[in-house]
Amino acid sequence: MASSGRRSTDSDGLPMVARWGSEDPSAPLVVALHGNGTSEHSLIEISPWLPHGPVAYVSVRAPIEQGTGYSWFLAAGDGAGGPDPESLTETSRWFLRWLDTEGDPDRPILLLGFRDGVTLAGALMLEAPHRFSGAALLYGALPFSGERGRLAGMPVFLAHGSDDTRTPAHLLARTWDWLARESGAPLWAERVPGGDQLAGKVVGDLGTWLADRLDHLRAHGENPVPDGDEPEWPTLGGKLPHRAGEPPELTSAIPQHQLTQTAPPHLQSALWARLAALDGVTTGPTTVGVEGIRALFLDRAIAAGPDAAFVLPDLGEFAHLHPEPDSSLHVVLPDALAYDALAKGWAVAHPLAGLRLSRGMVLVPGPRDESELDIVAGITAASHRYASG
Repeated sequence: MASSGRRSTDSDGLPMVARWGSEDPSAPLVVALHGNGTSEHSLIEISPWLPHGPVAYVSVRAPIEQGTGYSWFLAAGDGAGGPDPESLTETSRWFLRWLDTEGDPDRPILLLGFRDGVTLAGALMLEAPHRFSGAALLYGALPFSGERGRLAGMPVFLAHGSDDTRTPAHLLARTWDWLARESGAPLWAERVPGGDQLAGKVVGDLGTWLADRLDHLRAHGENPVPDGDEPEWPTLGGKLPHRAGEPPELTSAIPQHQLTQTAPPHLQSALWARLAALDGVTTGPTTVGVEGIRALFLDRAIAAGPDAAFVLPDLGEFAHLHPEPDSSLHVVLPDALAYDALAKGWAVAHPLAGLRLSRGMVLVPGPRDESELDIVAGITAASHRYASG
């Protein structure tokens, strides 16, 4: 650290905490990280407005004394508004040592960061994504961006204020853009009026997101972590190449659609012809989504794929194509292929993947040229293969 500052910990060097909710050491744990200059009490107070039941909440006091409050890290000396990297790294390691003492090592752990607590949450997520089952980031910025697909399989709730003047605008913009386009995380993102009010709509939406995530964890267990191995794609005859250029812009809310780099009409027609010809497929209007979406179905009485291979398991829809000018598809892929497509720019996670939808639910951008037509058709054929069993 550039300067250690006065430390506020217990006699064992561990954080002071406030708790609410379940005392079961195996219950999912939501860890709240307050903003700089406040304390653990500032966030534990919202716990009663979040989901009840088999879930525990713990709000952690930051370790560095700052006036009448506490801070997670010292500021960098460059005046850009970010953290001192050495200070942030020291706090991250201290936090992870404490986390090892918190109950069953296999319990799901979700982060809830507010303002500068978002910066610490971001450092933890990027350093040890396998440790966390999700993160809610309220009115703050990540300390840095990571490689594409780094947060694959980790649902994230992001709220920014439209009139936020406390966090530098460029840091907020970088956080939103990386999470939305490159992180691989299923992202529920919203901009709300005002600066940083921790009440009303934000807390209500956070409660809905958290309840959905906890329900999915109870029903389906943890998301597997990408293992680093590059999978084979039988429907492409080998490895999936990287998609060229920047990822397209998408809508930030549901319904999820592609806004830029859309496919020319003749490629959309050619793609649909290929998809409609897949073995055993019938086509029709989607069972979910806006008017004009064309869906691909398999008869569930014949298809042997798992429920997780379908948009809605009972109805047999495994993929659908959005109408012009969009041209993107929603498809459901096996976990390993979904993570590979996210990391290589061929997919963006659906905001509700791992909440209300299969964790392999992704948006695939429409093909920009003939070579991409083959790849997008091959990715969708992998979804068909998954659903077929």
